[in-house]
Amino acid sequence: MEPDWKALSRTIRAHSATFYLGSLLFPKEARKGAWAVYAACRLGDEAVDGEGGGMEALEAWWQGVERAYGGRPKEAWEKGLAWALERWPIPLEAFSHMKEGFLTDLGPVRLKTEEELLTYCYRVAGTVGRMMSPIAGGGPEAEEKAIRLGQAMQLTNILRDVGEDLGRDRLYLPQDLLEAYGVRLEDLLGGRITPQYRALMAHLEGKARALYREGLEGLRLLKVGRAAIALAALQYQGILDKLRLLGYDNLRHRAHLKAWERLWLLPKALLSARP
Repeated sequence: MEPDWKALSRTIRAHSATFYLGSLLFPKEARKGAWAVYAACRLGDEAVDGEGGGMEALEAWWQGVERAYGGRPKEAWEKGLAWALERWPIPLEAFSHMKEGFLTDLGPVRLKTEEELLTYCYRVAGTVGRMMSPIAGGGPEAEEKAIRLGQAMQLTNILRDVGEDLGRDRLYLPQDLLEAYGVRLEDLLGGRITPQYRALMAHLEGKARALYREGLEGLRLLKVGRAAIALAALQYQGILDKLRLLGYDNLRHRAHLKAWERLWLLPKALLSARP
């Protein structure tokens, strides 16, 4: 049976205007594949952070992934994923690594090194790049670039949400960087934006920008969906721009783009996606 694409698209619109807007630039079949993968990933995230989230919910999500890969889907999202798996070689390993990232989120979260931070960014978002790459017609080199782009987007999310995450007992800023820049936990918890903290944020913004540059080099390697991916990346880079304008005050504010600002990026995305 054909999956319920309207239901899947509603799931995506409800959780990510950024992804949904970009997905509309995929050709029809690839758009459905992107929706199927994103819905599966998003519901895994909800199994951790949504109402009733926790280990039991996460295990139930993982069983749904396994049913989809085994050709025995039950839920609407599993049917969508199974449909996509019939058409593209989406690696189960990517979902397995994503689950490891979700297990980290069950928290409390404390990362020790910058390398741990980048590994986490791979697990929860670089894996999405691995899943999307075959849908966009990319090969092994494109997959590596897609991983970098996913890491860049997740790092952007982390920089946007430091204050919100602290409220959930999650601190993704690694201990080695906190010590290197002289940033104290008590200042973070007190909402104090110190010069040391701004320097740390600038460092991680630079890391994210470098990952975007590397990741976007992969657009030329894709057969379809270049504009869709470019638009998503531009929107996330716009969040970094807003964060900088806020003076890196992500402890009391959440940088975001307005709807008109997202649409304003569309011509640039179409232009950057040209061969």
